[in-house]
Amino acid sequence: MSIPLHDRMPPIPKEQWTQAQQDAAGRFRDMRGQDVFGPFAVMLRSPEVMLRAGAMGDYMRYHTVLPPRLSEFIILLTARHWTQQFEWHVHQPAALSAGLSHEIVNAIAAGRRPIGMSEDDKIVHDFTIELLRGQNVSDPVYAAAAARFGEQGVVDMVGVAGYYTFLSMMMNTARTPVPADSTVPPLPTLET
Repeated sequence: MSIPLHDRMPPIPKEQWTQAQQDAAGRFRDMRGQDVFGPFAVMLRSPEVMLRAGAMGDYMRYHTVLPPRLSEFIILLTARHWTQQFEWHVHQPAALSAGLSHEIVNAIAAGRRPIGMSEDDKIVHDFTIELLRGQNVSDPVYAAAAARFGEQGVVDMVGVAGYYTFLSMMMNTARTPVPADSTVPPLPTLET
C-alpha cells in the first residue's frame, strides 16, 4: 500500500497574500477571467513568474497557428510524458471537445502510439515525442513539420510542449493534486 503524497505548495490563503501577490492575482484575474488555480496557485509564490507564465500560456493555449485540436494533442502528450495528473485532468476533456478521438486519447494515456491518426496528427505526434523523449528532433521529422506548419508552426509546437513541460515540472515539484471531484480517469503509471 502506497502512502499518498502531500501537496507541498497548497494555495496560499488570500488573507496571507503579500501586496505583490494581491496585485499579481488581480492582474491574472483581469488577463484570464478567473482566479489563480493549479500551477498558478503554486507560482503565486513568485508573482512575477506567475504573471509572465500566464501571459505566455495565453498565447500557447489560445493563439498559436495550430488548430486547438493539435495544440491539445501536444498538451496531452506532454502531460503523459511528465505523468502530470492536473494537466491531464484539465486537458483530457478539452482535447476531446477539440476533436481528438477517445481512441487517440486513451492510447496517449496508455503510453502507446495512437492508431487512426490523420497526417497532421502523425506529424505533431512524431515531432512532440522526439522532442520530449530525445530532447531533439531528427531532420526528417523537422522537415515534415516545417513543410506542413511552417517555421512559425514549428516554433509554436516547441512552445506548447515547452510551456506545458514548465507547468508539469512546477506541479510535479509542488505535488499539486487533482480536484477531489474530478471525473477524468487519472493517468496510469507506466512501466519503465
